[in-house]
Amino acid sequence: MSDEEIRVWKRLMHSDSPPFGNYRDLGLSNTRKMFSGALRGKFAVPGYNFYNLEQLRAIMAGCAGTDSPVILQVLERNLNDASVRSITHMVKGIIVSRNDSVRAVVALHLDHGTSFESCKRCVDVGFSSVMIDGSQLPLDENIELTRTVVDYAHKYDVCVEGELGAISGATEVATREEMYTRPSQVDEFVKATKVDSLAISIGTAHGPSKSRLKDAPVQLRLDILDEVRARVGDFPLVLHGASGVPKQYVEILKRYGGQMEGASGVGDDQLKAAVKKGICKANFDTDIKLIFTATERECLAENPKEFDPRKHLEIAEARVSEYVRNKNRVLGSQDMGRYCH
Repeated sequence: MSDEEIRVWKRLMHSDSPPFGNYRDLGLSNTRKMFSGALRGKFAVPGYNFYNLEQLRAIMAGCAGTDSPVILQVLERNLNDASVRSITHMVKGIIVSRNDSVRAVVALHLDHGTSFESCKRCVDVGFSSVMIDGSQLPLDENIELTRTVVDYAHKYDVCVEGELGAISGATEVATREEMYTRPSQVDEFVKATKVDSLAISIGTAHGPSKSRLKDAPVQLRLDILDEVRARVGDFPLVLHGASGVPKQYVEILKRYGGQMEGASGVGDDQLKAAVKKGICKANFDTDIKLIFTATERECLAENPKEFDPRKHLEIAEARVSEYVRNKNRVLGSQDMGRYCH
């Protein structure tokens, strides 16, 4: 019996509910059909990080308005025992309250989990996908940690994303050997861990400066992507650090007292090229924070007498939603919800 047949059998026997809730009861999907649809339809599913209700609503509106599947992402460092359960209820409330004629296909994902305990906690409260980031560990330890998370998550039909290669932060310096995924390790990692998707490092970084090399423009190593794809075939590959870091919002941020030095993003042309070559999920965190914060600074500075937060939050929400719609078109995910059911 195949792994997929076992998962279906467990669902039919009602034996796959984690301790505090099943993600299907929240109106969520896991990422398996999303990625299958992305590979078949030649598009990438957007993974958008959110930090508050307004950002969540903006992302949902942008994806429902373009009939795009979406992976809602929460960073591990933004979770604690209280907030992790409140997030699942907040997401459920948004899903059931929307009256769109087209319902977005939605997954809720833990971004950059660093321990089995963090991933288990999210699985237990209804997340439909988790990432275990063991990329800073030696390969054998990364495999062991990732497989432990996979074994637990798959009991409840929750998908797992692993990572190979050092996708560092903007202030961290990585050597040329560390900063890229080694294609020779990918096949072993995927087979040994049984992950559902894999984040690879091909030249981006977290934070507002996406270039991995000092004083150099962002240049994706599409040759590494080609080699990885040749080794694993149609397996879901993920691009982290995909934000474009739009210049107009960097300028707004600085104009109203913010600071963001060395900002550089991944161009839409490079993003499209990566999707064409097999990336089927792209992550966006910096752009969401930048647009929201720059807009808040602008509105508060330009309207000093306004103290009703709804006024400036509505503007920030609308701008994030517009960004999401445009980015979905770049990824080719608009009108692709039909591939993900």
